[in-house]
Amino acid sequence: MLSPDDLRHLRRCVELAAEALEKGDEPFGSVLVDGGGRVLGEDHNRVASGDSTRHPEFALARWAAAHMSPEARRAATVYTSGEHCPMCAAAHAWVGLGRIVYASSSEQLSAWLGELGVPPAPVHPLPIQQVAPGIIVEGPAPELAEQVRELHCRFYGAGPH
Repeated sequence: MLSPDDLRHLRRCVELAAEALEKGDEPFGSVLVDGGGRVLGEDHNRVASGDSTRHPEFALARWAAAHMSPEARRAATVYTSGEHCPMCAAAHAWVGLGRIVYASSSEQLSAWLGELGVPPAPVHPLPIQQVAPGIIVEGPAPELAEQVRELHCRFYGAGPH
């Protein structure tokens, strides 16, 4: 069960995903929160630059590695609009970050993109725990999934459904 604070941070992730979409990028957004509940950083997708590794979860993991102690990283939570891809899940685990909370799952996203006729990504969408089994993972948030779906529909030109 997600807490009111979890949902507040996830709503911000969806706002960041919408900002990415407004800038012509894929709609993903993430927030890094320390063990005391303070927001340390936030970002959105930047893959439209031509670098397909510019995911917000990856950027926050790199920031955490450079600016947080191992103890602080373990106590932190990464909130995200969509479940981490394998690359981001691995970065999260290698850096030693704590919990992950997501608004929509990779399984949901794959289904939505399939309905829109979008070809599969070059990397298989594995669940986070298959890539990083030691991480506590919570999600999806049913109350936000439709908003995330609509952002992806808009990105792929399908409009509201």
